[in-house]
Amino acid sequence: MRSESPRNKTVSPRTRRLRVAGALGALLAATLMTGCGQNSGDDTSTATSEAAKVMPNQSGSASASPSSTAQLTEEQTKRKDVLSKVKITFDKAATTAVGEVAGGKLTALGLEGLDGSGKSASPSPKATGTASPSGTASPSHSPSHSPSGSHSPSGSPSPSGSSTAPKWMAQVAETDGTVHIVTIDAVSGDVLDSKPEANQSDADKQQTADRIAKVKEMPQQAAQVATDKKKGIVTSVDLDESDSQTLVWKVDVVTKDWKMTTFDVDAEDGKITNEQVKD
Repeated sequence: MRSESPRNKTVSPRTRRLRVAGALGALLAATLMTGCGQNSGDDTSTATSEAAKVMPNQSGSASASPSSTAQLTEEQTKRKDVLSKVKITFDKAATTAVGEVAGGKLTALGLEGLDGSGKSASPSPKATGTASPSGTASPSHSPSHSPSGSHSPSGSPSPSGSSTAPKWMAQVAETDGTVHIVTIDAVSGDVLDSKPEANQSDADKQQTADRIAKVKEMPQQAAQVATDKKKGIVTSVDLDESDSQTLVWKVDVVTKDWKMTTFDVDAEDGKITNEQVKD
């Protein structure tokens, strides 16, 4: 057997220095990697903590109701107050009103006092002429039914249980154009008053007769067209002429956010020709 020379096992000083330097370098690298790992962990932990703080706030704000009373305008608040009391819907009021006039046709029906709308049953400086009907009824109307038409617009001075109840005001026309004003309690459905509109001229009657002769879409159909387009409560329907002289049903619909949309529904073909939103 050949023996190995002892000098082959001897490590030179230069090699020893290189090995020591390599060991120190490895130790330094490990220290740096450990430090970076700790910083990364701290950053991740901080980000997670911040996200946990933000997410519940986002969830809470999304659940806020858009119809909160604090966010409602004066008109929206009024609509909410009036409609919360109404129990007789538009279609029921329409049927009741038409039943008061033999052979009559409904030309206008609306809840009294909403958004200042209303075509006065008698000449008045406040009448708009194109809005939905409000008639001449005042809050002091007597609740008793007076088909003879002897009941005056001022009604009984004594207070009554229905004096503060919302009212449906209807205009129902005979075939010759004579218009009757029918007042209906919007809570009980009782007819409070029914009488011919005052001061109707022959020209007025002729115009009304000509209009109802052209109508092919009934007011209930126009109301359905409007609510099919935008879900809500019908508060007024009025036969009128558009700016282009087209005969239309103007239908007011109050949506769940208490805004009001007025639709122009063509009285001959039932198509919506205009739409306006009122806050």
